[in-house]
Amino acid sequence: MNTIIGLIIIAFGSLGQSSSYVPINKVKNWSWECFWLTQGVFAWLLFPLLGLLLAIPSGYSFSEIMFSGGDAIWKTIGYGILWGIGGLTFGLSMRYLGVALGQSLSLGTCSAFGTLIPALLKGDNLFRGDGLILLISVSIALGGIAVIGYAGALKSSNMSEEEKKKAVKDFALKKGVLIALLAGVMSACFSLGLEAGAPLKNHILELGANPLLALNPVIFLVTLGGFITNASYCLFQNYKNKTFKEYTSISGGNWINNILFCALAGLLWYSQFFGLGVGQSFFEPGSIMMAFSWSILMSLNVVFSNLWGIVLKEWKGVGTKTIIVLLLGLLLLIGSIIFPQLIK
Repeated sequence: MNTIIGLIIIAFGSLGQSSSYVPINKVKNWSWECFWLTQGVFAWLLFPLLGLLLAIPSGYSFSEIMFSGGDAIWKTIGYGILWGIGGLTFGLSMRYLGVALGQSLSLGTCSAFGTLIPALLKGDNLFRGDGLILLISVSIALGGIAVIGYAGALKSSNMSEEEKKKAVKDFALKKGVLIALLAGVMSACFSLGLEAGAPLKNHILELGANPLLALNPVIFLVTLGGFITNASYCLFQNYKNKTFKEYTSISGGNWINNILFCALAGLLWYSQFFGLGVGQSFFEPGSIMMAFSWSILMSLNVVFSNLWGIVLKEWKGVGTKTIIVLLLGLLLLIGSIIFPQLIK
């Protein structure tokens, strides 16, 4: 029962993440670098900081908690900086492939690397026992991603250039796929950052932190690193494209509109990791579900992002075969989540 509760909580967070790019479509008169940096302030700084503050045990200060993890703090931020590269290319993958296909390829790659690399670093044997279950589950998830990618290829071959541009303005399959794969590999560093921050999480649990919130300080450190990368790039683009003025040159109504929708996008994006931390607290420590939780989150993100892709008519005009292939891929992803429970 606890496992089911944990999965439901992670699913709600995943739904939030998959919805986070919808509000961005409501941002007006800002270049990409302007709205990406603004939503990043909310997604990678303000809301993670709020989550951290909620996790601090009574009687302790912010500095006592944040500097109690030793070298783990800097390793966690370092992985966050690498993850930030994935965050940048992740946004570009959706620019060229759309929400559905862009998230599917990026998150699928991220799922595999982010699940298997921590297991290998721990010395787990992936060819027997729980390690084998983990490997099979990830393989099923990757199979689902591959099928969804095939659906995307069918979509591309069956649509005219005009239809592609109508569904996704800057659609470019080859460029988008390469960027999505790079985004997935680098985004897996978020999972590595969570692993590196484990000593900090364990320490605040010893101090009496609520187990539901104990991962929040680690999440903040990873997103802080990611913010450094993204802010540096966006500010460079502001300078290069002379778009600094866009932050203040728009009307007051537009400015409020943009801030509110960027804040909503940031909140929805952060909900995936807040939900992951809370959901993991319902899993048995060291269990296969705990090890597979990263892949579960990524798989659910893919499922919900494709549902959004249908709502946003990114799959409009494709044939029946393409839809069947897409649904098969989604079923495989759902099956990868269920498999560890069935095999127990």
